[in-house]
Amino acid sequence: MQIKIVKDKLAGGEAAFEMIKAGMANNAKVLGLATGSTPITLYDKMTASDLDFSNMVSVNLDEYVGLPASNDQSYHYFMNEHLFSKKPFKATYVPNGEAENVEAEVERYEKVIADNPIDIQILGIGRNGHIGFNEPGSPLDGPTHKVALTQSTIDANARFFENESDVPRYAISMGIGSIMKSKEIILMAYGEDKADAIQATVEGPVTNHVPASVLQNHANVTLILDEAAASKLSK
Repeated sequence: MQIKIVKDKLAGGEAAFEMIKAGMANNAKVLGLATGSTPITLYDKMTASDLDFSNMVSVNLDEYVGLPASNDQSYHYFMNEHLFSKKPFKATYVPNGEAENVEAEVERYEKVIADNPIDIQILGIGRNGHIGFNEPGSPLDGPTHKVALTQSTIDANARFFENESDVPRYAISMGIGSIMKSKEIILMAYGEDKADAIQATVEGPVTNHVPASVLQNHANVTLILDEAAASKLSK
């Protein structure tokens, strides 16, 4: 596990972008992408660059159950706003949150991942150590699945919705086992409120109580952190 300490989110986005650029130069074809505030500076660097993504495939981590792609809080909408409308890809995949049969959608999406092995996976991390929507207690070898969001995750996401009651209670998420199949993983975290999760991820035991701790078992992981997020690391 490599750790890069950066000045701020802008520098973190630049560092992640340079890693993606290097990966593409080494024939990376599939990017695993994340949503939320953390990767926005990375997507800004990607869209401002002259890098051509038209032969690239993207596979997103997750999507809320019940939100149409046109909803401005859906992850379809987020990805289109921040990246896809500005940089065309060969193909883009996001789980279908409106699927009538969620279990069939879960199976379909797991096949998408199998058919498009991820070269570089981008991750953020929740304050409780979740990656994707794999909450504490999730199996460390699990596939794509429907997940009930914890109250802490609902609370963290409530700021994006008019009312807390509007926050979806379920999501379709790439499983931890699916994430771990990625050839390279880049996890970004900024701010003091992520420091406990980062400390547990890097220095704690590998446990499903801190889902991101499983990254200790991956051969090619880089953590891009600002000083606040790294502040509780002892090394």
